[in-house]
Amino acid sequence: MVTFSGFRRGGADVAETAEERREAVVEAALGKLDLDARTRLLAGQDMWSLPALPEAGLPSLVMSDGPIGVRGVHWSADDPSVALPSPTALAATWDPALAHRAGVLLAQEARRKGVHVLLAPTVNLHRSPLGGRHFEAYSEDPYLTGRIGAEYVRGVQSGGVGTTVKHFVANDAETDRFTVNNVVSERALRELYLAPFEYIVENAHPWGIMTAYNTVNGTTMTEHHYLVNEVLRGAWGFDGVNVSDWLAARSTTGALAGGLDIAMPGPRTVYGEALARAVRDGEADEAQVDEAVRRVLRLAARVGILEGAEPVVTDLPETVDGTSLAREIARRSFVLVRNENGVLPLRPGRVALIGSAARDARVLGGGSATVFPARTVSPLDGLTAALPEGSLSYAVGADPSTELAIADRGFELHAVCRDAADQVIGTRSAPNGQLQWVGSDLPDGVTHDTLHTVELTGTFTPRESGPHTFGIKGVGAFTLTIGGTTYYDDVQRPAKDDPFVSFFGAPEPRAEVELTAGEPVDVSLVHAVHFPDDAALKVVAFSLAHQEPQRDPDELIAEAAAAARAADTAVVVVATTERVESEGFDRTDLRLPGRQDDLVRAVAAANPNTVVVVNSGSPVELPWRDDVAAVLLTWFPGQEGGAALADVLTGAHEPGGRLPTTWGSLADAPITRVVPENGELPYDEDVFIGYRAWEKHGRTPAYSFGHGLGYTHWTYESVEVEGTAEGATVTVRLRNTGDRPGREVVQLYLAPGEPGPTRPARGLAGFAGVEAAPGESVEATVELPCRAFEIWDEATGSWSFVKGSYEIQVGRSITDRRITATINV
Repeated sequence: MVTFSGFRRGGADVAETAEERREAVVEAALGKLDLDARTRLLAGQDMWSLPALPEAGLPSLVMSDGPIGVRGVHWSADDPSVALPSPTALAATWDPALAHRAGVLLAQEARRKGVHVLLAPTVNLHRSPLGGRHFEAYSEDPYLTGRIGAEYVRGVQSGGVGTTVKHFVANDAETDRFTVNNVVSERALRELYLAPFEYIVENAHPWGIMTAYNTVNGTTMTEHHYLVNEVLRGAWGFDGVNVSDWLAARSTTGALAGGLDIAMPGPRTVYGEALARAVRDGEADEAQVDEAVRRVLRLAARVGILEGAEPVVTDLPETVDGTSLAREIARRSFVLVRNENGVLPLRPGRVALIGSAARDARVLGGGSATVFPARTVSPLDGLTAALPEGSLSYAVGADPSTELAIADRGFELHAVCRDAADQVIGTRSAPNGQLQWVGSDLPDGVTHDTLHTVELTGTFTPRESGPHTFGIKGVGAFTLTIGGTTYYDDVQRPAKDDPFVSFFGAPEPRAEVELTAGEPVDVSLVHAVHFPDDAALKVVAFSLAHQEPQRDPDELIAEAAAAARAADTAVVVVATTERVESEGFDRTDLRLPGRQDDLVRAVAAANPNTVVVVNSGSPVELPWRDDVAAVLLTWFPGQEGGAALADVLTGAHEPGGRLPTTWGSLADAPITRVVPENGELPYDEDVFIGYRAWEKHGRTPAYSFGHGLGYTHWTYESVEVEGTAEGATVTVRLRNTGDRPGREVVQLYLAPGEPGPTRPARGLAGFAGVEAAPGESVEATVELPCRAFEIWDEATGSWSFVKGSYEIQVGRSITDRRITATINV
């Protein structure tokens, strides 16, 4: 077992004594709790917290969603958070130290919001490019995922805040995620899907794990005794808590026997009163209840809220500036995959910025990862500030969204709560048109028993004249009034049986109103609140949505082409939308939405110096990539994305990213199945996902795993190997042969001499970042993990060391391998 600091137990006597003292306090607290209190502690009291138990000196323990920010207990823009770039962006930095700093910032944010446990990081793998939530996970490669995830965990927990590494395990797609049975071989589980979790448990000692919705090989993960109790806790020595994904727990006795400690959210769960009753009826083991309670109390002690227990962290890290770190991570994550004739950095001259996403930036993915930053810097904002006055023009070009968005720009709104007698009982500000009050998160003076209606009301000042469309996102009875006219007074019903449909569903258009730019109009959306008697959680969730007047797409594209023709360089920003990448559904294709491909082709035809900025969290098809001068992938870049983009385009900083996942067309992708059949999704590809699958099938992607260009050039001069497989060290010497300082990510791939049909041709075994001035030579030192020489032997149920000759292939990507060495083991 590994302690929080990362050093093996038995090291410093002080650390050992502190842990022993915490355990003593945990045992004393456990002894003060009767059965009802113990089982109550294992069940959420609301959406985000566990109940306080004063008799044990325990206040309420609070959890919050991540992974790019800390939302807190309020799911609202009224409680802003720092918004970092997407996890795919963080992985694209190939910099564990930067991930650590991100974790430190998030711990700081958590403490500011009174949060003890962050529900992050997500370390599932990019099995298929169609996975709708891949922006929230790091990579297709388990080793890169583990390295980044471990430092993220260490960073968060260095700030005294717990993590819950998720979603354990094989939660790699969204289709039927509550019920799907993923059929995965033991070898694929061990070598791929469990591997990041194992690495993080061994090297970062997370204080929590979150078990997933899905079933693995016939057993739902919240009841998976083998994977939780025998593998996670037994073989790996994990001593933290196991919390369910929200609403994932289905069985009281099954979850307890399967090793689940906390069933979230509350107040209605399979634990609490149901668990106490099961113990008294002889259906559940009270000793297992005590073990679960002990782990929860241990978590409380570690984060410093159990009375009498010394927290793990007593000296907090230095304060981090969230704005500057968000900007640094963004520019370090941007991957320059094409740069013909050195069009980047931008040369002096006129720049035409084009694209709806350049003005209204998409900085994060949809779903539970959503946070609400206090500010967002769009590409238009960033370039306007960075370029000489008068040198930048802007054209919309093409709007990627074909549906309404949450009411935001131009709206000034607040929420009014009324009782059944239509009397106002409470109010709350509403920075945008989205309300999500979950559990006890209600305005002051409002209770679930007295709340009858909620009205979103205020004014809207349009920035364009013409027909504006208004709509509603949510389920239930609504009345929509614009400018004194009621356009909708009816009931919206859910399109499918998903408990999160009101969070993730598409808005329904309900009114088209002719408005004049600059002239305010009154708006009102009234929702009649209804809480079903059998509801596991009481939620008020709905949104006012809006869409600006829609112009003829051909006309907009023609205007963009004209602007490009008049400029020295054209920068086109293309993007996905919340209906393309979000929690709750998978993708059906990899195309950019709307007419954006047509837009890029038209601009490229008008200006040979066309730079395309791709604003997506995971791969999309780029059918025009060979027709433009440069392609820059910016992921979901967080709140400072526009400022970071200006840094990179102008050359103030180089793009530092390398691809953490393969980019290619759907037609060429080796693994495309994410839809179960008869409730099952077989992982027939076994250990061949990502670049392993592309190589096995002999297919050429658009851009390979690990690829990324900078603004300088590197020559790989030599590679030396010392030691054996149990402790091999690889030293690579390389030189910056360009005319600018730069950073290079040195990547090591280990290729067995005889891979055979069941073993990948090569796999990522190590990496390191180096920096050098022009002409300077530097060394990168990489430790080869012993696990790189092992495979899982299903016959023996253990890791098997494979002897033989291996080639260590060093380079800039999986396909751009520059220099080699051989090791015999």
